[in-house]
Amino acid sequence: MMNTPPITGPIARGRTAEIYQWQPGWVLKLFHEWVDLESIEYEARISRAIHTSGLPVPAVGEIVRVNGRHGLIYQRVQGISIWPAGLSKAPWKVLRYAQQTARLHAMIHHNPASVELPRQRQRLINKIQRAAGLPAQFRSKVLAELAEMPDGACLCHGDFHPANILINGENAVVIDWIDATLGNPLADVARTTILLLGAAACQIRGGLQKTGVLLFHSAYRRQYFRLRPGGELEYIRWLPLIAAVRLSENIPELEEWLILQTMRGLRIR
Repeated sequence: MMNTPPITGPIARGRTAEIYQWQPGWVLKLFHEWVDLESIEYEARISRAIHTSGLPVPAVGEIVRVNGRHGLIYQRVQGISIWPAGLSKAPWKVLRYAQQTARLHAMIHHNPASVELPRQRQRLINKIQRAAGLPAQFRSKVLAELAEMPDGACLCHGDFHPANILINGENAVVIDWIDATLGNPLADVARTTILLLGAAACQIRGGLQKTGVLLFHSAYRRQYFRLRPGGELEYIRWLPLIAAVRLSENIPELEEWLILQTMRGLRIR
């Protein structure tokens, strides 16, 4: 059993966990009490499998219990997240960061990882069915449209955005693989779009920051389709479906915007 070093204040916070310094070269991802052990064990299995595929992701240690909460040990990565830290410190690098993000996303989708993962389609169906914020009269329309979308077998991150990319010069590492699936990469790109545009519309207050995120998204999308041309029209068809999926996450400030994106994209009146 690993000796538990004392922990002080967190060095980062997220929706499901806090990050603490641990032993040299490692950090502790300490989950909130409401995150069940089965989900943490699943994250550990997925993260180990992705790490062995050769993609730039942190190594994974063991599951520990600290202060009555479960935690997962990860290799400490030197660097800062592209958002908010990187863009806040060097906003003039927005195009460079966006292109770096697109290259990473394209590399993930091109990786022939032989990893046992859930199927993206079933994951999307499950989220649409439990999205309390999705009006009942829209749900059947969204599910019918999803049934018409093509399948895929690419490795998809499932939550790919600049806060999940740590950079150190030209080196970058992608974190938080809990939502990884095998599926259609264009749905994965659509998820990134919905995350960025939703943040710009509803969650970021400063005008300059909004402009920066919109510029970042435009450059990211343009670079991604340069690297993996074709599919732009299909990507647009994914956007309202992924907006509906995001409603399952119960984020109040986004709900009205997400419903509007779903309605407009599917031409629901």
